[in-house]
Order: sequence, then C-alpha cells, then structure tokens
Amino acid sequence: MKMLFKQRFFSWFDSYDIFDEEGNTLFTVKGQLSWGHKLNVYDAAGYYLGTVKEKVLTLSPTFELSIGEEPIGVIKRRLFSIFRPVYDLSFNGWEASGNFLEWDYEIKDPDGNVAASVSKELFHWTDTYSIEVYDPNDALMALMFVLAVDAEKCSRS
Repeated sequence: MKMLFKQRFFSWFDSYDIFDEEGNTLFTVKGQLSWGHKLNVYDAAGYYLGTVKEKVLTLSPTFELSIGEEPIGVIKRRLFSIFRPVYDLSFNGWEASGNFLEWDYEIKDPDGNVAASVSKELFHWTDTYSIEVYDPNDALMALMFVLAVDAEKCSRS
C-alpha cells in the first residue's frame, strides 16, 4: 500500500493530508496548540484515530503515541547513532533508520523484515513524503512515525 503525505501550504498549525495512489484521502492530520508538537490523526470521514505528542525537555527527541485515548508507546531517537538517525518504536518493536540526509527511512520489524519505507519527495512547495507500507494494517503506525520525524526536524530548525 502506498500513501502520499502532503503538508498543507497555508495553515496556522501543522496540517497534513494523506492520500492513496488514486488520490483518495486516507487520513487528515491537524496540529493543536500545545507545548511541543501535538498532532491529531483522523480518517477520511473525520473520525478521530489517535495522537502524536512531542515530549518536551527530554535528552533525546521523544514522541508519545495514542490510539483513541489509549496510550500505546513512544517513538524515540537514539542519541548515539553516527551519520544516520535511528529511532526505536516501543509499541511494536519496530526500528527505523534513515539515510545521511534524513530524507529516506526504512522501518523494520523485530525479525528484521521491512514493514515500511519512507522517502521525502523533492521539488514540492511543502513537505511531501511517499510511504510504502507492506501490510495495510500498519498504515496508521507508519504515518505516526513520519509525523514524529517531520515534527522532530521542524523542532531542530
């Protein structure tokens, strides 16, 4: 399953639309005023699915995830990863590693199988990512990872 993640051009807070290959909306993401990034994810019908919330004042960039109102775990960037970023996803044992430029990521399950791959697309007015998810059931989790990485980059800039 392939998803296209596009940031909206004019928005006061972080706001994204996520489309399938045919251009149909799969998810929308709306930022919320908060200390640190707080991103709420909705399905195409506007039903609330979950939240990605940045923890502030941490040694390493960390994001708390919830599905509905239920906390499911965190995404945390490893402090000592040389030349390429590495993230641990506590809720399902995934590990994500990026390339040197931090544009492309590969997400692997605990067995070392690729669960998803993410590529930043260049030459767009706003941040745009292509997300290839190998099991459609993992689409929301892969999206939450991309939201956390994009928010972390924004916080650094």
